[in-house]
Amino acid sequence: MEVILKKDVKGTGKEGDIVKVSDGFARNKLIPGGFAVEATDANKRAIAREKAKAAERFAAEKEAAEKLAKKLTAAPVVVKTRVGDNGKLFGSITSMDIAQAVSEQLGTEIDKKKIVLDKPIKETGIFDVGVKLFTDVTAKVKVRIEG
Repeated sequence: MEVILKKDVKGTGKEGDIVKVSDGFARNKLIPGGFAVEATDANKRAIAREKAKAAERFAAEKEAAEKLAKKLTAAPVVVKTRVGDNGKLFGSITSMDIAQAVSEQLGTEIDKKKIVLDKPIKETGIFDVGVKLFTDVTAKVKVRIEG
């Protein structure tokens, strides 16, 4: 019997796959458990439409992320903080400080978890900071630390 999986089933397939399974497995486990529906022509067309919509959403989100990446790389972000002797900072600049500066200066909200810092910034200067916006879209933001 052919079924369309509604959820990932270990050892059988992933969500949206059309798989051939034994009649008993389909009737006793998959269909009653909500893991699958029978692979009729109507169900196959519905799954194809859902996959097309998901692909459109993915493309739109990726395009928006690419536009945001261009906006972020266009201008440097300035973070002002207290500085001690020899350009050393009191404390360090964290991803939360950078996210707040981006929001104030560029008017774009960025989740602090998307900012990739190799190590905390502890001195003045210009640094390249990565921002992971989408699966394949990463922006390099120039951050200038001033006292």
